[in-house]
Amino acid sequence: MKTKGLPYLALAGTLVAGLALGAVGTRLGSDTSIGGTLAAASAARGLTGEQAEAALSTFVAPGEHDDYLMFASGGHSGQVHVVGIPSMQLLKTIPVFTPDSWAGYGYGADWGEQILEQGSDPNKNEALRWGDAHHPALSETDGDYDGRWLYINDRANGRIAMVDLRDFKTKQILDLPNLQSSHGGVFTTPDTEYVHISAKTPTPVWSESGYADLADYQEAFRGMSTWVPVNQETGRMELDGGFQIELPPYNQDLADVGKGASDGWAFLNSYNIEMATGGTLEGDAPLETGAIASDHDYLHIINWHKAAEVVADGKYVEHNGMRVIPLDTAIEEGLLYFAPEPRNPHGVDVQPGGEYISVSGKLDPSAIVYSFEKIQDAIASEDFVGTDVYGVPILDFDAVVEAQVELGGGPLHTQFDGNGYAYTSLFVESAIAKWALDAPAGGEEPWTLVDKIDVHYSVGHLAMAHGDTSEPHGNWLVSLNKLSVDRHQPVGTLHPQNFQLIGVDGEKPKLLKDMPVGFGEPHYAQIMSRERIKDSVWTTYPAGTDLLTMERSEHAVAAGEERIEEVDGELHVYATAKRSHFVPDVIRAKEGQKVVVHLTSVEEAPDITHGFAIPAYNIQASLDPGETVTMEFEASRTGSFGFYCTEFCSALHLEMQGWLLVEPA
Repeated sequence: MKTKGLPYLALAGTLVAGLALGAVGTRLGSDTSIGGTLAAASAARGLTGEQAEAALSTFVAPGEHDDYLMFASGGHSGQVHVVGIPSMQLLKTIPVFTPDSWAGYGYGADWGEQILEQGSDPNKNEALRWGDAHHPALSETDGDYDGRWLYINDRANGRIAMVDLRDFKTKQILDLPNLQSSHGGVFTTPDTEYVHISAKTPTPVWSESGYADLADYQEAFRGMSTWVPVNQETGRMELDGGFQIELPPYNQDLADVGKGASDGWAFLNSYNIEMATGGTLEGDAPLETGAIASDHDYLHIINWHKAAEVVADGKYVEHNGMRVIPLDTAIEEGLLYFAPEPRNPHGVDVQPGGEYISVSGKLDPSAIVYSFEKIQDAIASEDFVGTDVYGVPILDFDAVVEAQVELGGGPLHTQFDGNGYAYTSLFVESAIAKWALDAPAGGEEPWTLVDKIDVHYSVGHLAMAHGDTSEPHGNWLVSLNKLSVDRHQPVGTLHPQNFQLIGVDGEKPKLLKDMPVGFGEPHYAQIMSRERIKDSVWTTYPAGTDLLTMERSEHAVAAGEERIEEVDGELHVYATAKRSHFVPDVIRAKEGQKVVVHLTSVEEAPDITHGFAIPAYNIQASLDPGETVTMEFEASRTGSFGFYCTEFCSALHLEMQGWLLVEPA
């Protein structure tokens, strides 16, 4: 069996066997007898053998590190959460679309303010201070996670953000033109040449005002498949080199990009080919009723490699600063094909070798497995059953489907273990189905249901270690459950979500641990080995680093260079922070004067963070060792304000304070 990481489950099984046999002579460390102390502790807690085994298999000793990191979206909290696997402990919350005072993100410090401000296109959105963080995507090389960057979409506002995994901080938010919301992605191509998202809700993209009546939905509304290139040095997305493919006004849902055999292609689910628009108070059926009238929807099959060539040949129109391949051109150039899929599907997932694409039915109890080879053959032979109303060719279902595997109630999302098995979440059934692919390691019949495990409750997505890559690690699986109900102590009317860790490196999946998630509604996650980043993560910054460039700031200040200068009526303060004082610690300004504070932490030791807060001015910065930040504000409020360090940094932390004196005009 192909597994990676420490053999926690095997170790736990040995320990539990020792407990059962009373193996007093077997020692764990120098003082603890498996048959003695551990058995007594297990009995005192009332644990069964299986529960004790689960506890041991997920235990990470104090001072030791988890083997894996899970990057989970924070939903409408607008953040990303980093969770250790197998401990299921929260290691970090990364603010992305939403300000965070602890990180000093969006409260006066330049890097956070700039990212948030530049991440809202005034022609499209208000100055946004929240987002619905949905689908994180780790950067890849050769189809596997490489530990460089993380991308995540804002489902509510059609944006993508980039997190630099050297310091686990957001460095860019890109507001994309011609789409309003996005659910299908972010997903990266196998070498992170592009990041992709598609429109969730079609919009009247060609209308100058942005308005069209729903009576004109079929003619005026459109979706978009958006491809944005990535700078390979910085990880930043470069809109100028990107392109979009115009799509019919179906609701494009989840997506995945091909790899291996299917590299160069992308696959998008859709629903509402009926083009229902709702209107419950206008005499029409709810959208949910109109959108399930058909017995199928369309899997979108896109040749993105060829689309890039079409753009290079100039076969596009520019719209709102973006190169757009019109729908007619996409059809003529053979960029877009449809295949029937179960109505209102949710997940589309490319298997590790890229030969097969799995679609979960949601309203159908089956997973549909499409063969990429058969898709190519059907395209080449023009094995179409017709076109949709816009002229997109529809492939014959029977010609492109490899298998249909009945799984259970409400299949949503599939992950792969690299051993010839798939795991699909069953929302209605609150379970996970394990099923055999074309060559299962255990010798089962291909394309058959192998096992199920109950989860608690109403599972949405799944995350497996490297489960979206060409090289999955067949060990850990996390069930991202929407409901917790009775799994945790009630803490009011808003219940936490519930993550559940499942071991899958044995013959049967085993539920090992629950983790309450009381800080957002995670929708999707990816799990990466810490080996990918353990040597590349920065624990301090080089002296005077600007977080946006990761290079020395032009405003960096060394100890002994502190000063206050008045330039064209503006007050510029060049300051340092070090345990346990600021230099300077008195700033004198006049009412109405613009104040610019350039503050550098001159600490060199890891984990010595300082803060800088000014009462009444809504300013809070956080400085890690070596970091430089700039804060600009108008001294509009007169008074004597005691600024201070907000991060406990030393025994004299409380004495780390100073004064902003704003003299009345």
